[in-house]
Amino acid sequence: MNITIIGAGDIGFHLAKRLATDRHDITVVERDAHRVKRAAEQLDAIVVEGHGSSHRILEEARIQDSDILAAMTNNDEVNILACQIAKKTGVDVCIARVRNPEYTMPDYILSEEDLGVDLVIHPEKETAESVVRLIRQSVATDVIDFAEGKAQLLGLRLEQSSPILQTPLKELTNQYQHVSQRIVAISRKGRTLIPGGEDILKAGDQLYIICDPNSIPEIMEITGKTETQIEDVMILGGGLVGQFIASQLGKDINTKVVESNAARSEEIANILPNSLIIHGDGTDIDLLATEGLMDMDAFVAVTGDDETNIISTLVARHLEVPRTIALVNNVDYLPITPTIGMDAVVSKQVITVNAVERFIRHRMVASLASLPEVDAEIIEYLASEQSRITKAPLKDIRFPDAAIVGAVLRNEEFIIPTGATEIQPGDKVVVFALPVAQRDVSRLFK
Repeated sequence: MNITIIGAGDIGFHLAKRLATDRHDITVVERDAHRVKRAAEQLDAIVVEGHGSSHRILEEARIQDSDILAAMTNNDEVNILACQIAKKTGVDVCIARVRNPEYTMPDYILSEEDLGVDLVIHPEKETAESVVRLIRQSVATDVIDFAEGKAQLLGLRLEQSSPILQTPLKELTNQYQHVSQRIVAISRKGRTLIPGGEDILKAGDQLYIICDPNSIPEIMEITGKTETQIEDVMILGGGLVGQFIASQLGKDINTKVVESNAARSEEIANILPNSLIIHGDGTDIDLLATEGLMDMDAFVAVTGDDETNIISTLVARHLEVPRTIALVNNVDYLPITPTIGMDAVVSKQVITVNAVERFIRHRMVASLASLPEVDAEIIEYLASEQSRITKAPLKDIRFPDAAIVGAVLRNEEFIIPTGATEIQPGDKVVVFALPVAQRDVSRLFK
């Protein structure tokens, strides 16, 4: 498809890079000369310098030839106006990044149709929801929902004390047949492995497990993990992400929000009546200690500065806070976060790009996610009458070696598939696939 992206900031740049790997034709519109230079040098895309809400600039970018417009600047009004112009020129699908929650309220005077937007993306809200899931599931490094929450992907890091080390996976499968789960990938020393029955698990392995959410307590017991009761949480950063997290947690968890800006501290004190707001410098370790960091069950760093988030999170880990989560905006930092001892990391860019790409591929894909630590996709496909994968049992399908079927959702039934499993039209099928296999897997569901 022809896709026009407005904005080459962190989110727009990462989106263009991902969509270009899917072999779409990408045009990027950006007004900042430095970003234009970076995009032109590093992206497989046409780059047009200019304002994204200018009709003249959009015509120069050949907006009339686009199938999709994704407006990803930091300015809500620019994004919405770009979508309205695109709709007037005949673009079928318009996606807008919108940060102001008022625009997405059900009772807002303008509907999404009035705004000219087919999909509103709120990166800060989606990031906050991801953080809340990680806090609720206190030992996981990743938690992603599929099939409206009927299946989950869990990321777990194995410690030296884990009871399942050095055991072939086929033995574990036989021993725990009653547990609805499948290990779909192992990240080991920077490499992503699709495991087979003879593979053994080692200390330091990052496991990715597709499971029925009801099986999570048993999975924790099997892997030697102990859930932490989360009662007290400190949030560093009172921006939109921090506010959304505090508003969701504050109803049943004691939350403290540390914010360096005095005016914002006063503002969010009125917005978040269930949270204690502390005005102070989050890089001041003495301040954090005085405010009870060592007594916290969880520490969340979601300021706009990656270095502050990383360093403060490592300090919290050093002080043995049981659960630490950091927002990291620079995607280049993500692969190294496990090696420097970070617990769980969320990326606004990755979360936003997942949402946009899922929408673009919605005809065949119900849900889609990528993970910072692995070069792979987890895709929830919808099997149709025409899908080749429904024509024979899985053992008779030429399924790529670099991919694995993790789970099948059939109505309310959660199925861990075997070779004899036959995919039926209407099934939701969760697949973990490395890049070399993604095209071949997609063909099986067409």
